[in-house]
Amino acid sequence: MILYPAIDLKGGACVRLAQGDMARATVYNPDPGAQAAAFKAQGFEWLHVVDLDGAFAGKAANAGAVEAILQATDVPVQLGGGIRDMGAIEGWLAKGLARVILGTAALRNPDLVIAGCKAFPGQIAVGIDARDGFVAVEGWAETSQITAVDLARRFEDAGVAAIIFTDIARDGLLTGVNVAATAALADAVRIPVIASGGLAGLGDIEALLNVTGTPIAGAISGRALYDGRLDAAAALALIRSRARAA
Repeated sequence: MILYPAIDLKGGACVRLAQGDMARATVYNPDPGAQAAAFKAQGFEWLHVVDLDGAFAGKAANAGAVEAILQATDVPVQLGGGIRDMGAIEGWLAKGLARVILGTAALRNPDLVIAGCKAFPGQIAVGIDARDGFVAVEGWAETSQITAVDLARRFEDAGVAAIIFTDIARDGLLTGVNVAATAALADAVRIPVIASGGLAGLGDIEALLNVTGTPIAGAISGRALYDGRLDAAAALALIRSRARAA
């Protein structure tokens, strides 16, 4: 399992939202590049970046901040938020991103996911954000009538690198990852699943590692890392020890 520290961008700064509400944002670092370098120094091997303004605008809104992150570290970066067409996919991958995440586009334009996977094998992930089991889009402003599992199954044979599954009700609240829903999704598809939303501490890492069905491929942590509730060294050591024992 890979632990991804989250850098959520709003107005050029690193923030965390509560339940995806842009009015409930806490600024943690005004310098995204410095935050990326700090995460690398802590031993993280990937970064998860979201352009929150871009998710609402439907196009890149924090490009400068993302570019600063890419310049500040050589750690692979995956980016979501406002990536809605092939031009945006191509542009970001050309700038050095390891992976782009398609969320709203996956629901509204599934052909883009399929075309992207063909053009850029291993570099397209799908972000599935769910409210009460149903997919939410447009920066979580709209809830669809499609379940997370049904959307994931649409891309079963497309070559998607990973699904990032977020339980919106828990996101940013430190109430614990929805392990059951994440595990059920992982069991329902062959695509690797990354857990997101609500990670509160080392207990959540342990619970995800202890899933008995399909292993969870990764976990994303934001507020718990920034607030110090999750000790990075302890979390990474636990994951490494489990990998050695496997």
